[in-house]
Amino acid sequence: MSSTKEEAPAVRVLGLWASPFVIRVLIALRLKGVEHEVLEEVVGKKSELLLRSNPVHKKIPVLLHHGKPISESLIIVQYIDEVWSSNAPAVLPADPYVRAVERFWAQYIDDKFPRGIRILKGTVDGNKDEIVEQLSTALQLLEEAFLKLSNGKHYFGGDNIGYLDIALGSHVGWVRAVEKIAGVQLLDAAKVPHLVAWADRFCAHPAVMDVLPDADRFVEYSVKYGSFFPTRSSTTK
Repeated sequence: MSSTKEEAPAVRVLGLWASPFVIRVLIALRLKGVEHEVLEEVVGKKSELLLRSNPVHKKIPVLLHHGKPISESLIIVQYIDEVWSSNAPAVLPADPYVRAVERFWAQYIDDKFPRGIRILKGTVDGNKDEIVEQLSTALQLLEEAFLKLSNGKHYFGGDNIGYLDIALGSHVGWVRAVEKIAGVQLLDAAKVPHLVAWADRFCAHPAVMDVLPDADRFVEYSVKYGSFFPTRSSTTK
């Protein structure tokens, strides 16, 4: 006799579509071909499931795998790569040195871009001219990193989207949105031509295009809600 109660899917993601950190997780799952369910949180509120699943930081994203929670976007991406290691492509590079280098740059991205984007959106105070200069410098450094790590191929990961592609690419929607909101140019083809071409390829990838909306949707979201994290305590990562 079958049960009338439906079992929860094996893989669920707690998040908000506009969070670049949630986008990371969804891209990794799609790359690996993992079936999953997205449980969309309500802006400005935290569900009981989220509070139970991430009681320490109380923030999205959270991956629930057979009910067991994993938090922090880059940790989740690594977890997905390890658990579904037989599903191609590999997200993290096989070489330990290259893996370490990509982790360094992923941390650099998270140190620079979330705060800079918030300032350019006007959701936190800061000198916008200084932030534009800082982000432009960061992108030029990442352009150099791309040339070294890609080995002349389409992505940081080579022939396929990899760890660093996901780490940086998840911010592309908001970078393009704040260009419109603040009237600035960050992904400038005159300064970072390879990164601009990479961003276009990344956004058009089948694993990305359905979870990374165009800039206008992010602009609309910013106008409506101001931020996908109303206070520091609800920051996503």
